[in-house]
Amino acid sequence: MPEPGLISYKGTGARNALEEGGFLRLRARIPRLFGQVARRAWKLDRTAAIVLLLAEVAAGASAAVALAVTAKAMVPLVGMGSVGERVHQALPWFVVGGIAAALSRGAHAFGQWAEQRLRPKLYLSADNALVNAVLTVKLATFHNPQFKQDHDRAQAGAVRYDRMVTDTQTFLGSLVRLVAAGGVLAGLHPLMLGVLVLAVLPSGVGTVLRAKIEYRTHVVNAAGRTVMSMMRGYATNIHFGDEIRGNTMIAYLRFWYERMGQVVTARILADVPRQLRVSLLSYAASGLCLVGAYGVLLWLTVSGRVSLAVSATVIVAVRAALGNMRDLLQTTVGMFQNSLYLGDWALFIADAKRLAPRDGGAPVPPVVETVRVEKVTFSYPNKTSPAVDDLSLTLRRGEVVALVGENGSGKSTLVRLLLGLTEADKGRVTWDGTDLAAADVTEVAERTAVVPQSFACWPLSVRENVTLGQPRTFDDEAVWETLEQVGMVDVVQELPQQLDTLLARELFGGVTLSGGQWQRLACARALYRQPAVLVLDEPTSEMDARGEHAIFTELKKIAADRITVVVTHWLDNTRIADRIVVMERGRVTEQGTFDQLVTGGGLFQELYELSKDR
Repeated sequence: MPEPGLISYKGTGARNALEEGGFLRLRARIPRLFGQVARRAWKLDRTAAIVLLLAEVAAGASAAVALAVTAKAMVPLVGMGSVGERVHQALPWFVVGGIAAALSRGAHAFGQWAEQRLRPKLYLSADNALVNAVLTVKLATFHNPQFKQDHDRAQAGAVRYDRMVTDTQTFLGSLVRLVAAGGVLAGLHPLMLGVLVLAVLPSGVGTVLRAKIEYRTHVVNAAGRTVMSMMRGYATNIHFGDEIRGNTMIAYLRFWYERMGQVVTARILADVPRQLRVSLLSYAASGLCLVGAYGVLLWLTVSGRVSLAVSATVIVAVRAALGNMRDLLQTTVGMFQNSLYLGDWALFIADAKRLAPRDGGAPVPPVVETVRVEKVTFSYPNKTSPAVDDLSLTLRRGEVVALVGENGSGKSTLVRLLLGLTEADKGRVTWDGTDLAAADVTEVAERTAVVPQSFACWPLSVRENVTLGQPRTFDDEAVWETLEQVGMVDVVQELPQQLDTLLARELFGGVTLSGGQWQRLACARALYRQPAVLVLDEPTSEMDARGEHAIFTELKKIAADRITVVVTHWLDNTRIADRIVVMERGRVTEQGTFDQLVTGGGLFQELYELSKDR
C-alpha cells in the first residue's frame, strides 16, 4: 500500500510563535491578554471575576503570612531552653500559621468556584460570537479559501477561552505567592532576595527551553494531526460506510491511519532526547545555583549576619518558590500560545462585521409581482470567467419558470442572485423596482424559500424540520397539511413519536429517513413558508416517481400566488413550466415553452434527445 504523503502547512499556518517572539515578547503580551479576558469575564459574571481576583490575592497574602509566621516560630525553636519551653513559645505562631494556611485553602476553594462559573460562560460567549459571525457574513465569503483557514484558527481561539480562566488563575496564584515570598525574604534580610533569585533562575530558563522544543514539534505535527482528525471522521461516519466497505477501503484506511500516527509520534519521540538534555543541564545548573545559594545562606548565618531562624525560613521559602516559578513560567508559555489563537478569534469576529451584507433598509412588498435581473455579472474568486455574464431576465408572479442547462452554466448562481443571497459584481436585481442591494435583508429573507441541491438533514424533530423553528400557527394543522402536499403523511405517522420524532439515528431514540424522504421534507420546508419567491434546485433528484409527481402537481397548484423557479436536469419535468430558460456559460441562450424548445433546434432539444437516448 502507498505510504501516506508528508503533509505540512504553508504560510501563516506554519508559524512558530515562540521562535518568532522569544521570551521577552512573550512577557509583554501577557498584560494585554489579561485585559482581554478580564473585560469579557467582567461583562459575563462580575461576581465570579471579583471573587477570582480577590481569592488569588488572599491566597498569596495568606501564604506570605504563613511564611512570615514561620520565621517567628523558628526563633524559639532554635533558641535555648527545654524542648517543652521552646515548643510552648512557638505554639502561638504555629496557630497563626495554621489559620493563615486554612485561609489560603479557603481562598483557593473560592477561586475554584469562580473558575468553574467563568469557564463555561466564557467559552459559550466566544463560541456564540463565532457562530454568529459565520452566519452573518456574505454567502460569497465562503468561496474564499482563506475564510476557511481563518475560521479554523478562530475556532481554536474560542476553545482557548475555556483554558484561559484556569491559566489565569494559576498564573495569578503563582505570581502572588512568588512576590509574597520575595517580599518576606527581603524583609528578613536584603540579601535573601538575591538568594531566592539565584536558586530559581536556572529552573525557569529550563522550563522555557523545554516549552520551545515541545511547541516546535507541535507546529510541525499540526497538519498531520488535522488530516488524521479528518480521516477519523470519514472512517467512523455512517454516511460513508457503504463506500468504505463496498470499495474494500478498510485495510488501506487502517494502514494509513496507523502509519500517519507513527509519523506524528516519531517526531514527538525525537524530541525526548533533546528534552532530556535540557532537563539535565537545567537541573545541574539549578543544583549548582542552589548549592551556591545555600552556601551564601550558610556564610551569612555563620558570620552572624542573619539568625538561624531566618536561615530556616529562607530554605522553606526557596523550596516553595521553585514550584511557583515552574508553574508561572509554564503557564506564561501556554498563555502566550493562547494569545495567538485569541487574537485570531478577535480578528475573525471583527472581519465578519466588515464582510456582512449591506442592509439598505428599503422595504420589500409582502407580495412580489416582478423580479428583474438587469445586466448582471458575477464571478467567483480565482475563476477566469464569470459564473453569470451580463445576464438579463424578468420573472412574474403566477409564473413557473424552469432553469435548465449543463453543469457549470450558472443556474445555481443565478438562483442566489435572485434571492439576494449573493450581490452582483455588475448590474442589479430588483423586486418590484427595489434593488436588493439596498433592500432590508430580513424582509427579503422572510419572503423567500429555497430547496438547494445540498440541503441539511437537521438533527431536530420532524416538526422543527418542517417549520425550521418558525411555526405559523400554535397547532400542527399547517404542518400536517404541508406534509400531505409532499406525500409524507403516511411516513411520519409510522414514526415512533410522529412529529416529535428526532431525525438523527446517531442519537439515542432517533431515526433517519431515506434520501427521497429527506428531499420531500426539504420541499415541505419551502412550501410551509408560503413565500413570495419560491426556488427549488433539483427538488426531486432522489425521489421515486410517486414523490416526484406529488411535488410538481403541488407546485402547479400553488403557483398563482408566487414567483416559482425550478432548476432541473430532468427535462420531462419542465412540461409543467410556463416558461423554460436555457443557460450556457452564464448567459440565457433560449426561452420558451416546452413545445417550442423541444423542436427549436437549440441546446434544449439536444439535451432532451440525449436524455431519451440513455
